[in-house]
Amino acid sequence: MVAEKKNSSAFSASYVRKPFYGAVKRCLDILCSLIALVLLSPLMLITAIAIFIDDPGPILFRQIRIGKDNKPFKILKFRSMKRNAEKVKASLMKQNQDKGANFKMDHDPRVTRIGRIIRATSIDELPQLINILKGDMAVIGPRPFIEEEQKRLPSDRLLVKPGLSCYWQISGKNSLPLPEQIKLDRRYIEERSIIVDTKIVFLTFTKVLSGKNE
Repeated sequence: MVAEKKNSSAFSASYVRKPFYGAVKRCLDILCSLIALVLLSPLMLITAIAIFIDDPGPILFRQIRIGKDNKPFKILKFRSMKRNAEKVKASLMKQNQDKGANFKMDHDPRVTRIGRIIRATSIDELPQLINILKGDMAVIGPRPFIEEEQKRLPSDRLLVKPGLSCYWQISGKNSLPLPEQIKLDRRYIEERSIIVDTKIVFLTFTKVLSGKNE
């Protein structure tokens, strides 16, 4: 843990700000999220209706995540779990199969029937387009975690805005061990550019359309 803190401090010290890239990226994030919200509105409406029919209750799931500069924000997702999911989570922690920072288990009993579909296709992530418009997130960047999970990760990943997808989402997602996730987040922060972001967007779509979004 001490060694990792030293690595994190050294990485943060070497962080290079890119103001022009940041300004262009923000403009593209706003433009892309607006277009996506318009084009995907019929799908989002159908999803909302299906969620309510399958398990009556809130359509959206709201949760506090840790964003850029350690600033908390409320992330939006389509609800893919039963309403008491957060309360049940504590009793399932011993069955956690994730090698990284977050919780994951096969055949999670909290996930609804519609939830399995929208998770497999990443439709549950679409409301985060609103987070992007608000400026809490970007299209591409390290994924945001809840405070408990972020404590297992170095703070240097918070040097940039979190995003919908990044390197480790297209390289194995939750199957990657924690050190590899940290390595890929740092790789993105170092390499970030419009070209890199475009490449990740393309590979993310490829992964989702191929049905390998695990």
